[in-house]
Amino acid sequence: MRYASTYDKSGTPVVAELQGDRLVPLAGLSELGEASTAEVLAAAGRRPADAFPAADARLRPVVPNPAKVICVGLNYKAHIEETGRSDSDYPVFFPKFASSLTAANTAIDISGGSAEVDYEGELTVVIGKPGRRISEADAMDHVLGYTVGNDVTMRDYQYKTHQWMQGKAWDGCTPVGPYLVTADEVDITAQRISTTLNGQKVQDSTIDLLIFPIPRLIATISEFTALRTGDLILTGTPSGVGHRRTPPLHLKPGDVVTVEVTGVGALRNTIA
Repeated sequence: MRYASTYDKSGTPVVAELQGDRLVPLAGLSELGEASTAEVLAAAGRRPADAFPAADARLRPVVPNPAKVICVGLNYKAHIEETGRSDSDYPVFFPKFASSLTAANTAIDISGGSAEVDYEGELTVVIGKPGRRISEADAMDHVLGYTVGNDVTMRDYQYKTHQWMQGKAWDGCTPVGPYLVTADEVDITAQRISTTLNGQKVQDSTIDLLIFPIPRLIATISEFTALRTGDLILTGTPSGVGHRRTPPLHLKPGDVVTVEVTGVGALRNTIA
């Protein structure tokens, strides 16, 4: 199944299931989040009379108000090499907030003062079952599904200190979407991730190259914090980021960025 947090024809927030090229609202659900477990989504009544074209949808972030947005840095070897950093046997984590998120097909406003704005295409995991100290063997039972993310980063702010948050958690600058694809719909380790900028491919890798795979990430994160339904984990970006190119390739107004994960979807945003 593919679901979206969106607005219906009247402008009311709803959860909708993608059926062909139309979105069918689900009864009683206004957004994907802590209340939208796999069981709740499957049992919700469909409202086909209120369906509308997916092409006309005004989307929200796939999970508009997650309790946690946890991001992973340096999770592809080629990206580590392009940054000049060393491998680690423990994942790099940093947080974002619900206010950091925006939707597919929106304009990302970069007028806040950064001169070095970068793209980072990422597979994003949506948690579907809460837990603490989850084992790797059980971790995939806690995955509701997947979406696509772009960890848009203000590099000049990121490197003001040895912590990254000030360059990563800008309001409205991290798109996630367009759809949540449930875990039973896709073999995620067999998929490819790519980013295009104005039609030129700038990142291209395969999900199986994650240094710390999804079960390891879930197990490690849940050691120090309880995961809740609707939490997001951005799993890291492959090589090809703009800041590490010669010359650097930073985002500017008018650019169009598309991140695609095969089997999951394509996340398109303009830069404003």
